[in-house]
Amino acid sequence: MRKEPAVKKDTRFVGLDVHAESIAVAVAEGGGEVRSLGGIPNKPESVRKLIKRLGPAGSLRVCYEAGPTGYVLYWQLTGLGVHCDVVAPTLVPVKAGDRVKTDRRDAEKLARSYRSGDLTPVWVPDAAHEALRDLVRAREAAKKDQLRARHRLQKFLLRHGRRAPDGVKPWTETQMAWVKREVRFEASAHQAVLLDYLTEVDHARDRIQRLERSIDEAVEVAPERMRAVVHALQALRGIAKVSAVTIVAEVGELSRFARPRQLMGYSGAVSSEDSSGGRTRRGAITKTGNAHLRRIIVEAAWAYRHRPAVGRALRIRQEGLSEEVKAIAWKAQHRLHHRYRRLVAKGKAKQQVVTAVAREMLGFIWAIGVDVERQLPTLGRKRRAA
Repeated sequence: MRKEPAVKKDTRFVGLDVHAESIAVAVAEGGGEVRSLGGIPNKPESVRKLIKRLGPAGSLRVCYEAGPTGYVLYWQLTGLGVHCDVVAPTLVPVKAGDRVKTDRRDAEKLARSYRSGDLTPVWVPDAAHEALRDLVRAREAAKKDQLRARHRLQKFLLRHGRRAPDGVKPWTETQMAWVKREVRFEASAHQAVLLDYLTEVDHARDRIQRLERSIDEAVEVAPERMRAVVHALQALRGIAKVSAVTIVAEVGELSRFARPRQLMGYSGAVSSEDSSGGRTRRGAITKTGNAHLRRIIVEAAWAYRHRPAVGRALRIRQEGLSEEVKAIAWKAQHRLHHRYRRLVAKGKAKQQVVTAVAREMLGFIWAIGVDVERQLPTLGRKRRAA
């Protein structure tokens, strides 16, 4: 039978079911009792009073699920000297026959599972990583809005039979100039719709440009360790500045993963499995990881369908990097391109092939990140000595 980990009897495990306005609280005593303490307002003063009422901060272990409330509560609790874990909500154990869900029950379940060691903490970003992550996610949202705005304009023109001249590529400056110069409607209602759609497309473009300038400025003032990894990751084919910043912002320090397979699992790009006895069956990728990281590496993996080469843009990105990082990037080009060709030759769908290449690409991202993070302290001492 499974045994719960040994804990001190004076340790209290606190489960918090956190919402925007309220927090449900439950305590699992080290001796065995699990009880609900009701609810408190989600305010700093109320949280401080709760910690004071529960006992010495050093004897408390608090957890709550990651969600839209972010890490404000985590930073407040750690500032009070309380050990706090933010846990992955999708990995909280659920009983098959449990059909009643309330805030009180959720808090009790968190406290009980936390005491037994059944919860999985998530990585909590520091202030620099969280600020950069919010910025790259804002750009991602802007790109989605731009795509919607473009589709609305495109379908509107298509419905009315307005097509650009032959040779004009979509969403170029030439096409937009043609629309603004040549497309006119007799009905004032149609003309108003056209102007509105054009304004939205221009607004989305300007918004993305502002955010990308902000990303450049944020990288310049970021900690030296973060800047070095962002620069080094651009040695890889398919990863420019925005992609490198997204990877660093979503993952944090790559050296926190002991092995590259752990990073692959964190991305959710590993295959699901349903095996029993002598039967082994693997299915689609799990997608139980960081969706933002998975999206960016899959986009980058498409570059490896081309033969290994170092073009002008890639050569510029690799300027100033160590020979070790360049060697890893060059090895990645050969290995990933070979894997792409081999899987395509087997008849695999290109989407599946690119996903497999992206998963293996994470191994090279991990290798570069770990190499840079290990070398950086040495580089720092050399600068101070100089």
